[in-house]
Order: sequence, then C-alpha cells, then structure tokens
Amino acid sequence: MREVPHKPGVYLHKDRLGSIIYVGKARDLRKRLASYFTPSRQRMAEHKTRALIESIWDFDYHEVRNEPEALLLEGKLIKEYRPKYNIAFRDDKRFLLVKMHPEEPWPRFHLTRLKKEDGARYFGPFAHSGALRRTISWMNREFGLRNCRPMTPGEKDYQHCHDDVIKNCTAPCIGRISREDYMARVEQACDFLQGHSKDLIRSIEEEMQEAAASLDFERAAELRDMIGNLRQTLKPTRQFTRRGVPGKAINPEADVIELQEYLRLDRPPLVMECFDISNISSNHIVASMVRFRNGVADNSHYRRYRIRTVEGQDDFASMAEVIRRRYSRILLEARELVGEADADESQENPLDAMRRLEEEVETAVPDEAVKRKPFVRLPDLVIVDGGKGQLGMAVRELNRLGLHELPVIGLAKQREEVFRPGESEPLVIPHDKGALRLLQRIRDEAHRFANGYHQLLMKRRVEESILDDCPGISRARKERLLEKFGSVSRLRKASPEEMTAVSGINEKLAMEIAHFLKTH
Repeated sequence: MREVPHKPGVYLHKDRLGSIIYVGKARDLRKRLASYFTPSRQRMAEHKTRALIESIWDFDYHEVRNEPEALLLEGKLIKEYRPKYNIAFRDDKRFLLVKMHPEEPWPRFHLTRLKKEDGARYFGPFAHSGALRRTISWMNREFGLRNCRPMTPGEKDYQHCHDDVIKNCTAPCIGRISREDYMARVEQACDFLQGHSKDLIRSIEEEMQEAAASLDFERAAELRDMIGNLRQTLKPTRQFTRRGVPGKAINPEADVIELQEYLRLDRPPLVMECFDISNISSNHIVASMVRFRNGVADNSHYRRYRIRTVEGQDDFASMAEVIRRRYSRILLEARELVGEADADESQENPLDAMRRLEEEVETAVPDEAVKRKPFVRLPDLVIVDGGKGQLGMAVRELNRLGLHELPVIGLAKQREEVFRPGESEPLVIPHDKGALRLLQRIRDEAHRFANGYHQLLMKRRVEESILDDCPGISRARKERLLEKFGSVSRLRKASPEEMTAVSGINEKLAMEIAHFLKTH
C-alpha cells in the first residue's frame, strides 16, 4: 500500500481469478484503498460491501490529474469491464458533449451524448452536467447566439421569441446580423469551450467585485456562481481511449503450445475459429467467425453472418445455425474438390478425409481438382463464446455433420471458465497464463467483429430512416429515391437535377433534400 500515491485516480479491485469486480474513483488513492482493509470498515459495512471486501484478492490503480478526469475514466472502465459490484455507468448512457454543426445556416450549440461522423464539431465530454447546462445558457447570452430549435429560423419563429427583445440573441432569423459576423461569434464561443477563457473569467471576477463594492450582493452572488460553473465546466480533462490493465508480453507460439497442454489436444491448435452472436435487439441478429493462425489474427478468413432461421433473441439456436452454415459449406466445397464419386466411395469420416486433403494441399500434390479452387481447411480448435448451452448446440451440429472428433470448447465470460464436451466441471486456467490470454484475445476479437457488423447494419438502417425527418418526403417518395439511387450515401452525392428525375420530386424539393442531407 505504501507505493500508492496520495493523488486522485481510479482503482480496480480483482478477485482470486484476476477478474475485475469493482471500479471506483478517489480524490486520494492511498486513503481510499486503505479504508477497504481496516477492521472497522469490514465490521460496520453493509452486506454488499462486506461481500466485496471478502472477494478482493488484488488491486490496480491509474493516476489522473483531477477529479473530473477520475469520473470520466471510472465511467469508461466500468463500461469496458462491467464489474459485478458496480451499478452506476453499466448502461449505455454517456457523458454529455456539446455539438455545433458549421454547415447549418445559423449554427447553434446543443447537448448530445453520442458522437457521430457527421461533419459537426464536438466538445467534451464534460463530467458535470448541471454546470455544463448553465454554462451553455450563459455562453449563448454572452455571445448572442440563438438557442431555438428550427434549422432555419424565419420571421414566423421570430414572432414567438423574446430573446432579441431582452438582448440575449442577435436575431439572425430576421437579418439583424450577417452570417460572417454571426460565425465570428460562433468561433469565439468555440474558443471559449476549448478553455481559452481566462480573460473572460477575469472580467467577470472584476464585475463581481464591483457589484460587491456597490453593495449589490445579489448580483455578486450570481456572478460568483457563474464563475464556479465556468471553472467546473472548463477544467482541463483528457479523453481516455480504450485501455486494459497492464499485463505480460504476448508470445503467440508459446501460448498455442500451452493451450494444447491445458486442453490435452492431440495436435497444437495452430488454426482456431471462434464464434460470437450479437443480438442487441431483435432486429439484425448477427454472428461473427474470426480465425487465428499460429496465435495471431488471420483477418482474410474472418466471416460474418446474418441469422436467417431464428425468430427473436435466441443465442443457442443462433449459434447452431452459424456452426451449421460454416462447416457444412467447408465440407461441401471439399466434396466438390475431390469429386462427388470419390467422396461417395470413401469410407473415411469427414474429419479424417479433410485432414488427408490438408496434407495433400500442403505437400503441393499436382492434383488438378485441388488447384481449381482455394482449399479451406478445418480448424484445429473451435471456440464458441458462451457456456454449456452454446457449447451443446455447437457439438450437436458438428455431430450431425460427422465431425465428432473436431475439438470444440466454450468460453464463458463471467469467470473465464472453459467448458468441454462430456465434462461436467469447467476447466479454470489461471489468469496469468498465456493459454487463457490467447482464448481471451480471440474471443474479444470475435466480439468486436460481431458488434462492428451489427453497428454497420444499424447505421444503414438509420441512414435510410433519416429521410423520414426530411421535410416534404413521404414514404412513397422515400422508397422511389432509394430505389433510384440505392442508398442514402449515393443520394448525398447526387445533384438536385438528378433527383428531379424521380417521380414526385420537383426542383424546389430537390434543393431542400440536398440541403437537408448536407447538414445532417
């Protein structure tokens, strides 16, 4: 404990298996960590805290510069590791960002929690939402920026707005300010959000002192609170990228040999394939298959699947489908290579036949049937992301295909236990072993690849539905536009003249669609 500094930071508690079970932040790391191991804390703590303390086997920590950084890093690590003793931050809620799109006719600053690749400028994230909201409200008044909702405010909107009357807005909607002057104010506000605000805060402090000297204590208190909000919001913080707890160096070849020993395999698992299911919603249930060769990723052989035969969220049935599709196709292609007649006459089981074919290909036997088409070999080990349920479905499908002897395991996330067919108890590989780290790498890669495909499909769906928000676009017009151009991405590149070739799209509407897609 002596090496832990008296500085702000984030700490991670681990259990005896090395799993992270709790993530917390502290103003003083040494004091906070020491408090967990005092006898009085263990006696007087509530049941959940006592259970946590009894489970702590080791800990790690990360220093930061200040408390807002600790809060941001704490939230990021909780989302990454999802410790079982943490409740806050485990959902998909993110810290607030400030967004400004420079391509809008009259840009405005508003709050969002999701950063997109849409050409907008983003500031943050900010740890204190209340202070941020008050700061943005003050900033809009200070720089005379609009905060109304319409994308292009006009005379009708001005009639229902009083910000111009009370000197809170420069009224660009009725032309009281040119776009050049308005954009200059927007740039000043951007500099302010980036922390270039010392002179401005100093002028507010001087105004506060003057108000206090003239006995206007209400105004002085208001300015004091505003200075506090500004300092709290604009305190410098770093954006933390994905990171892990430091570990040992990776040695892929040694990890492969060690995994063979733990699983008692007849041959080293030089080629491994891992499957993962992504079903965040009932729409677009997808699966991924990633392949590792000699302990490292073999990206050219990654595959992704859209689940076809399963209704609703059913990981077991989805796993069965993707295993069946993957290996039935490999066997079918191998059958085509050797010829239907030879395959029917062979008395070998499918796995032995595939291994023999592998040797023929590797030794470059001059066989024209093999040369016609690239050969895809079976893996030495199949890994499914999940426990006994997913493993059972994979084994059933492999048996149906005649691949009874193909090694297959399941890797459960919560305790990183390895399940094997016919074994009631899971295999627990120590967390400091390269064999488990190899399994974790391929499992995490399959998870990343599946989630990436899921997000791609969702992005396509969102892009298609963005036309629903475009003024003047009915469902029929939307369908005709997508039928003509194929996708929203291609529609963005089309000129208004090309859009008018679609039935129901006149020149004025085409101009509005082009402007909408440019700014959204």
